[in-house]
Amino acid sequence: MKRRLIPVLAAASMLGLAACGSGSPSSTGGGTAPATGGGEAGLTKVSAGVIPIVDCAPIYLGDKQGFFKEEGLELDVQTATGGAAIVPGVVSGSFDFAFSNLISVMVAKDKGLDLKFVANGASTTGEEGKDIGGVVVPAGSDIQSAKDLAGKTVSVNNLSNIGDTTIKSVIEKDGGDPNGVKFVEVAFPDAPAALANKQVDAAWILEPFLSKAVDEGGTVVSSNFVEMSPELDIAGYFTKGDTISGKADLTEKFTRAMNKSLEYAQEHPDEVREIVGTYTKIDEATRAKMILPRYRVEFDEDAFKTLGDAAAKYGTLSKAPSADDLLP
Repeated sequence: MKRRLIPVLAAASMLGLAACGSGSPSSTGGGTAPATGGGEAGLTKVSAGVIPIVDCAPIYLGDKQGFFKEEGLELDVQTATGGAAIVPGVVSGSFDFAFSNLISVMVAKDKGLDLKFVANGASTTGEEGKDIGGVVVPAGSDIQSAKDLAGKTVSVNNLSNIGDTTIKSVIEKDGGDPNGVKFVEVAFPDAPAALANKQVDAAWILEPFLSKAVDEGGTVVSSNFVEMSPELDIAGYFTKGDTISGKADLTEKFTRAMNKSLEYAQEHPDEVREIVGTYTKIDEATRAKMILPRYRVEFDEDAFKTLGDAAAKYGTLSKAPSADDLLP
């Protein structure tokens, strides 16, 4: 079942805590912005917290194309160095909306925080071996598939998040023991070196660092997003429940502009690669060959359920989340 992004005017009340973003950080940024206020004449200023990664290209493209101004919004994009600042930024009112992976928002909701997605962000390509992320092993490794990861040390960018949750799921699906894996935290930019230096047996890496690891002789043994579900949505834009209920018009405008941005990005991959160079340190040659995520308006509820059930099964969440509570 797929869910079209229609702004929901449902209310909620509680605020939130920390989360962790998905993607491949390639530059640093920081700072927060004031919440919605006066902008250009006739425009309402709206702040959006993002991470400087490829996944967030649509919001930059949409701003450049004027989709937000068409909705009467002056978009103020604020970058954070990672996901840890994203949820608190939304909760405190520093960001009106923000980008994060699905598991991070599920975790926040699981802790009783009133957050909800208003727009999709990035999804798997759905193609094994040609996805934005994968589990990589060095040349000569005896690890041939996901089940062989049992008993090995595998790096992820953050523990108890979307990386280890999806990897455990595909290991079990492949007939291996998901509890037999030792996960360690290694930032994506450092993962290829950790792999080459044999600090880990395998590394979960996202683009553009995935392409680098493969170029250096690594082999992708599991496209964990795709293997969990070829329709898996990885991240999206979210806000507080009281923003959705108390600022319904603002939420609808942001969602419409974001949806246009996602559709435009999917239809113009060359412009995605170009604009990524304006807010990251990814060089032109790497941008030209890296695999891009799929950008789409719809969330896939079945894939959401698969991810949420796995997060509950492996202890990341206390219980499986409800799509109605989290998706638009």
